[in-house]
Amino acid sequence: MRLILADDSVLLREGLARLLEDAGHEVVAAVGDAPALLDAVERHRPDVAVVDVRMPPTHTGEGLRAALEIRRRRPEVGVLVLSQYVERTYATRLLAGDTAGLGYLLKDRVSEVAGFLDGLERVRAGGTVLDPEVVRRLLAHTTRADTLSSLSPRETEVLRHLAQGHVNTAIAGRLHVSLSTVEKHINAIMDKLGLPRDPEYNRRVLAILRYLGDDPGG
Repeated sequence: MRLILADDSVLLREGLARLLEDAGHEVVAAVGDAPALLDAVERHRPDVAVVDVRMPPTHTGEGLRAALEIRRRRPEVGVLVLSQYVERTYATRLLAGDTAGLGYLLKDRVSEVAGFLDGLERVRAGGTVLDPEVVRRLLAHTTRADTLSSLSPRETEVLRHLAQGHVNTAIAGRLHVSLSTVEKHINAIMDKLGLPRDPEYNRRVLAILRYLGDDPGG
């Protein structure tokens, strides 16, 4: 596949580029900041952009903001966030939309070469790849230990469709029920999972993360 790497560490960029090229992939650009990343995506139209979270000039959330912009401008480009950090605000925003072709892994996973390369392939194919530790940290603020076992079979089915990126109307069509029925199921899911009614958090995203974190096949 054709890849762009964005990380302010020259050593990590060069190491990743060599690893990926040895695996048969083409690194079409390797950049060190968010503006260069966005420019490279426009020029090269890669299959996947591998993006660090913290890059110049402030070393806060530039990478995730750039990832959000890539998703807006070029939704056909897969995005794999690779970082030492879980930046909750922008990570939640990133996962609030369509999660097809999206991944978020911690840099420790790069040492697991086969898993990292498999994650890239899944993102390229339109799948979603989330590090279990990312899921744990994003869900750390929840106060109840409810599990998916509290959901009814139909609620679990609705949640599975949510995790696949389907909007409410699409779920209604797939399950042959009304839109209002889907909305009722979703509200019940949120309540049973004990997700906070807090404007700072997107309950729909948190429910999807809970599903992806608890479901072995997710």
